[in-house]
Amino acid sequence: MNASPQGPKWKRVVVKLSGEALQGGLTHGLDSATLDRIADDLAAAAELGAEIAVVVGGGNFFRGIRGAEKGIERARADSIGMLATVMNALAIEYAIEKRGRAARALSAVAMPSVCQPYSRQAALHHLGKGRIVILAGGTGNPFFTTDTGAALRAAELSCDAIMKATQVDGVYSADPKKDPTATRYERLSHDEAIARNLAVMDTAAFALARENRIPIIVFSIAEPRAIAAALSGQGRATLVAP
Repeated sequence: MNASPQGPKWKRVVVKLSGEALQGGLTHGLDSATLDRIADDLAAAAELGAEIAVVVGGGNFFRGIRGAEKGIERARADSIGMLATVMNALAIEYAIEKRGRAARALSAVAMPSVCQPYSRQAALHHLGKGRIVILAGGTGNPFFTTDTGAALRAAELSCDAIMKATQVDGVYSADPKKDPTATRYERLSHDEAIARNLAVMDTAAFALARENRIPIIVFSIAEPRAIAAALSGQGRATLVAP
């Protein structure tokens, strides 16, 4: 990916953040310093001129699949996880607004006393006004991950790319934290990512992105301004593209 001095490489993007990315060094919950750093990064990315939508997970509070493993009915556990994503979205919204940048949290699980319900029209309206849109509640349905939610929203909102923020600087052949011989990929196709069962996103998310020909940029969220750098085509990342 080549840097573009004129502005962002992609005009409208979905940034996928895991809930765990917000907990920093904590075992759960929200780390204020990490939240502030990510809010700074999102604001800097928007300053480049891109329209930014954020899909956030809830794993720092509750993961539906783990709840199911502990005996909670899967559909109910996933509903609890959706509520966790709303908490994260509200925290991100406030952190961005503290920096003087307009933001709106929209939830696929309707709770109008807390935030605006998600609709395609509302999200596009806010993006067009230059606001950072934080999309909570996943797809609004159980049995779907927030990765799939990110791919769905990217397709619905006609986004140019999905930016998958992770703890490593791209897609590897294996977990580099466990396997020192793991190979890092510079570029992959969606078909290759699915065939090799690369776990950076789930298969449904890869398939939905493939069907809509949406590239996925996988990069590390660990460094300051990582989102803005990846949006400009800078830094280390893996591009998954048709």
